[in-house]
Amino acid sequence: MPQLEPALPEIYVQPGESHLVRKPAILRTVLGSCVGVTFLIPRLGVGALCHPMLPCYPAKPPADSSLAAGRRYVDFAIRDLAWQFDALQVRRGEVQVKLFGGGDVLWISEDASRPTVGRLNCAAAIKVLEEEGFAVMASSLGGACGVNIQFNTKTGEVLLRRHSETSIACEGPRIGEEYQKPAYRRKEAMRPGL
Repeated sequence: MPQLEPALPEIYVQPGESHLVRKPAILRTVLGSCVGVTFLIPRLGVGALCHPMLPCYPAKPPADSSLAAGRRYVDFAIRDLAWQFDALQVRRGEVQVKLFGGGDVLWISEDASRPTVGRLNCAAAIKVLEEEGFAVMASSLGGACGVNIQFNTKTGEVLLRRHSETSIACEGPRIGEEYQKPAYRRKEAMRPGL
């Protein structure tokens, strides 16, 4: 009779945090306009998830800025993990990278010429990953709803669940689809008295 594998420890990665593990675990988070980037190094059994909230680290950071504060930014969080991989003597080509989130979950004006935080986060992540020499093997970006992700650092599998109970219709691209500006519609059933 086959033995059941013991449950893996679960770690919730808060907005603005990064977490690197050297033993199998489930790294979980909830994404809206933030992006979540998963990294897996099968040779070492190392996995990481960063959950930055804003696209770019300030050109003139406050004097009391910390490493933890820097991880709130897409460019800083990705480069911070890249430096940690360098310390482990990991080649960029052996890192499996997946990218999620960056949704337009906050109400924005009808002015489509102004980029949203979600779109800026997506663009920053794609740019920095490319600059650092990482190839993205899978992604699910944009849309008009948030997502929950669970990253199994043993298998590399990422389970994604889209939020459906929002005040805006959840219509976004699926993995492999090109991102397009979402169509915003208020759900009439959410308004009292109707």
